[in-house]
Amino acid sequence: MPARKIDEDILMDKLTEVFRLHGYEGASLSLIAEATGLKRASLYHRFPGGKEEMAESVLQRADEWFVSHILAPLTGKGIPSARIKEMARRLNNFYGGGNSSCLLDSLSLGHDGDAIRQHIERSLTAWIGALVLVARDSGLSPAIAKQRAEEALIGIQGALVLARGTGNTKPFARVLQNLPQLLTVEAKKTKPKSKRSKS
Repeated sequence: MPARKIDEDILMDKLTEVFRLHGYEGASLSLIAEATGLKRASLYHRFPGGKEEMAESVLQRADEWFVSHILAPLTGKGIPSARIKEMARRLNNFYGGGNSSCLLDSLSLGHDGDAIRQHIERSLTAWIGALVLVARDSGLSPAIAKQRAEEALIGIQGALVLARGTGNTKPFARVLQNLPQLLTVEAKKTKPKSKRSKS
């Protein structure tokens, strides 16, 4: 019987979902085989490096998509607040309104290998870098921009963890809504208090 074939994009989609739901350690070859419909021999033929190569391929594909669809608005043209709002809108769609776990977070659990850990570090660093760029464009100092970018990422990831644990996606929506305020210089001008005349 000939080996079963599967479309490359479908295969990567299924692998991504397995790793997203179960993490690296929990994504057993049995689960991967069941999700993809491929036998172990076929999986090893496609990924000679085994599960680690599968995870690296998933991360590489996710990175390429994330850069072109999520980070692109931050490094593009337009006023900073509008660029941040567009990223937030796309993030909301990407994470299903907070119902989907972050792949980077999932794959960071249960794996001590350098290759995947370094890949995750590079991905997060690139995301922070794009957030710093738009924050700097808004007028924030380099130090404050870096701090705010890290706070933004902490808020996004923390809200996703909270949503996964409680089923409540409202904090995720709130974090996204507050991103423009967090990452830009607020141009609020306080009106001077009127002086009362002394009689």
